[in-house]
Amino acid sequence: MVCVKADAYGHGLIPVARRLVSCGVDYLGVASIDEGIKIREAGIKKPVLVLGLALKKDISPVFDYGLIPTVCSMELALELNRRALRSGRKIKVHVKIDTGMGRIGVLYKDAVPFINKLSGLRFIDIEGVFTHFPCADTDRAFTLKQIRLMKELRLKLERLGLKIPLFHAANSIGLISYKESHFDMVRPGLMIYGLYPKKGLNVKLRPVLSLKTRVVYAKKVPAGYCVSYGRAYRTRKNSLILTLPIGYGDGYPRNLSSVGPVLIGGRRFRISGRVCMDQVMVDAGSFRVKAYEQVALIGSQGKGSISAEELAGLCGTIPYEITCGLGSRIPRIYLR
Repeated sequence: MVCVKADAYGHGLIPVARRLVSCGVDYLGVASIDEGIKIREAGIKKPVLVLGLALKKDISPVFDYGLIPTVCSMELALELNRRALRSGRKIKVHVKIDTGMGRIGVLYKDAVPFINKLSGLRFIDIEGVFTHFPCADTDRAFTLKQIRLMKELRLKLERLGLKIPLFHAANSIGLISYKESHFDMVRPGLMIYGLYPKKGLNVKLRPVLSLKTRVVYAKKVPAGYCVSYGRAYRTRKNSLILTLPIGYGDGYPRNLSSVGPVLIGGRRFRISGRVCMDQVMVDAGSFRVKAYEQVALIGSQGKGSISAEELAGLCGTIPYEITCGLGSRIPRIYLR
C-alpha cells in the first residue's frame, strides 16, 4: 500500500495515484473519504483504505464508492453492518490497534475481544488489522515491542479461529529498518516520493519533486537599501535585487525569510528579507542574471542542489510539512 493522503504529500493525488497503479501498487492509502472519492471519480479501481475515521452520518460514500473504512469503535462497526445489510453485501474493514501511538485505535488490551465481537457481525468482513509506529526513527526498543505485540495479537486471534488476511504496520522507516514489521503488507509514504524520513538511512532515494520559478523583475539598488517588510534586510553594496513570484501564499514557508537558499545560473543565493505572501526577493549582488531566468527552490541546477530536507532543517520542521504545504496555485508539471 502506498500512502497518497494530503494530495500525495503535496505532489498531486490523481497523477501520482495513476502512476503508482501503473507501477503495480496493490492498495492506496488515504486520510479521508473525500480523498477516496477523488480517486474513484478519476476512474482508479484499486482498493483504497481510508486510514482516518469517519462519523456515522458520513459513511454513505464508503458504500457508494467502494472504499475500505478503518474501524476502532463498535458504534461505527454496528452502523457499517446495518448499512451493509441494507445494501445486501458485506463490507471489508481494517481494524486499527493502538500499540503506543495514542491516536485512533482500539487499545491493545482490548483488541482480542473487540475483533472477536466484530467477527460476529454478519455483514462485516475483517480484511486487515494494523497499527502505526510513533517513534520508529528514534526508539528501536519501543518499535520492536509494538511489532511483538502485533505478532502476539495474530497468534491469539488464530487460536480463536480468526485468520485475518492482512496484518500491516510498516511505514517508510519500518520498511527500511524493521524487516520483522513487514507482515503481509507495508505502507511506505515519504520514501516513495524520494524523501528521507530520517538521516543516515542505508538507502539511496531520488526526490520526485522539484520546485522552480523564474525571475520576473530585477533592479539595481545602492548600498544600504532595505528590502521587504520590516526593512530587516539591507544591501551591503550596490546590488541587483531579483523578484520571484512565489511566497507563503503558495506554501513557501515564511520561516525561510533571509535564510532560504535558491539556485540561479547554477549559483546559490539566499532569500533577502522576509518572504511575502506572493513574492520573495534575492540579492544577486553583482551577478548577472538573464531576464526570466529559471530559479530552483527545491531540486538541482548545475552542480548545486537544494532538498526538502534542507529546507525543513532551516524551518525547524520535517520534510513532510514542506511538500504537503505546497499550495494549489503552483502548477504541477509531470515528466515521464
